[in-house]
Amino acid sequence: MAQKKRIYLIEDEADIRRLVKEVLEGYGYEVSCWASGREARAAIQRQAPDLCLVDLGLPDMDGLTLVRELWEDVRFGVIILSGRGGTSDRILGLELGADDYIVKPFEPRELVARVNSAIRRREQLAGATAATETARARFGNWVFDLGNLTLSADDGRQESLTAAEASLLLTLLKAPKRVLSREHLQGPDQDRDDFPYDRSIDVRVSRIRKKIEEDPRAPRLIKTVYGAGYLFAGDVTWLR
Repeated sequence: MAQKKRIYLIEDEADIRRLVKEVLEGYGYEVSCWASGREARAAIQRQAPDLCLVDLGLPDMDGLTLVRELWEDVRFGVIILSGRGGTSDRILGLELGADDYIVKPFEPRELVARVNSAIRRREQLAGATAATETARARFGNWVFDLGNLTLSADDGRQESLTAAEASLLLTLLKAPKRVLSREHLQGPDQDRDDFPYDRSIDVRVSRIRKKIEEDPRAPRLIKTVYGAGYLFAGDVTWLR
């Protein structure tokens, strides 16, 4: 029997904790709840989860600060829960490294779909690493290591990627010099009802550009093809 995926819910509202725990456990997840960022930090140090759901309105700290800390740990994904549903808020959350952003109040089936997508994305990355001896790719002055979700530059610089960013970059690197639509890049998330209005792909491309481009405002590696999608313009060599 497959081991249950472990989810940590960091939420100070008891009613929401009960609802989320009941819904996700009904779909086979193991859910632990924490009412403060301090408690969650201690729990993560003891045992890392597969995914963290983080409310932005925590009583002891700014939820965005916690999100910024958590995304640096490549062992798990991060999804934001928030009552703020404006476009700028969603973009800010994704800019800070969250894999997704769920607005309260939310439908239980939407929550499950988003959680499933985040978990599936990490499993696909793990599977891609295990299934091939070429888990590293060189392009430009960078080497992308799929095993630990990092980018290493020839000058010694190193950048970390979220699972969502790594999945997107992997898709681009596997099809260099080809235009890929946003639908294709969205992958398993493309069945979401809000997909036509979702800026997540654009935000993730922007974050990757800030890490790999000399001038992110005039990108030479990841090109925007207006009305069509994105194209990886560099040469890619897969390393053994």
